[in-house]
Amino acid sequence: MLHETINIDIDYEALEIKHNDNKAIITTYILDSYPEYQGERKRPLVIICPGGGYEHHSPREGEAIAIKMNSFGFNACILKYSLIPNELPCALFEAAYTIAYARAHADEWSIDPNKIVIAGFSSGGHVAASLGTMWNKDILKDFVNNTLKLTQKDIRPNGILLGYPVITSGEYAHRPSFVRILGKDYDKKLELVSLENRVDADTPITFLWHTVQDGSVAMENSLLFANALRKNKVPFELHIFPNGSHGLGLATRETDMKDGSKFQPECACWVDMFKVWVEKNI
Repeated sequence: MLHETINIDIDYEALEIKHNDNKAIITTYILDSYPEYQGERKRPLVIICPGGGYEHHSPREGEAIAIKMNSFGFNACILKYSLIPNELPCALFEAAYTIAYARAHADEWSIDPNKIVIAGFSSGGHVAASLGTMWNKDILKDFVNNTLKLTQKDIRPNGILLGYPVITSGEYAHRPSFVRILGKDYDKKLELVSLENRVDADTPITFLWHTVQDGSVAMENSLLFANALRKNKVPFELHIFPNGSHGLGLATRETDMKDGSKFQPECACWVDMFKVWVEKNI
């Protein structure tokens, strides 16, 4: 396995973006290839954005999910994007950088550059869905064209996985996430980051799951995004489970809390359904 940590090197000062210089990092979980035995094999890649309300990165939504993806024969990496006090568009730029980096290393990593899924959980879902809905928008144009020296199509993911994602800044918003990523621009940019309004026909196909009982990020976030996808005729798969709190991760003992609150075995099937979705659609 290629297991390494890569600093994301974006010169925010040159971009005139305020940043505290804590580097965002990519951690890889790239399976070994054996072409002499199996021939050339190009695997899908799942880029995982953990949640944490733009305040921290949940460890339960990182390595355990990457290893599960490896068990399916998928390569994976974890993106630890910028947190407070760093604001929009830092995490969005880092997600775009990660897609570009992965495609540039497709041969080294034995990945199919046309099978890259960006995955996000809770606020990490907001990062993933931001890239999925804004890859072709003006907010990324100058950064992609002049800093990455690429076209915007080069940073488009091929699919999106969203687990109990933060999506809307409206009635059902997880308000602290938006306060943290917008800061003094909260009123000015609040509508911009309501991602159900950013979906268009070029948004990648999406797999979503949520629970009715989620008391932190209401399931309406996933419903609003799915409805926007439907209106724009973008294929999606949505699973709503009746039971389970926020932040379930895999919903197994592997990502449980010591109080047992994140063990919800009837929800654990989401990851197997995602595997089938990738193999059929990506």
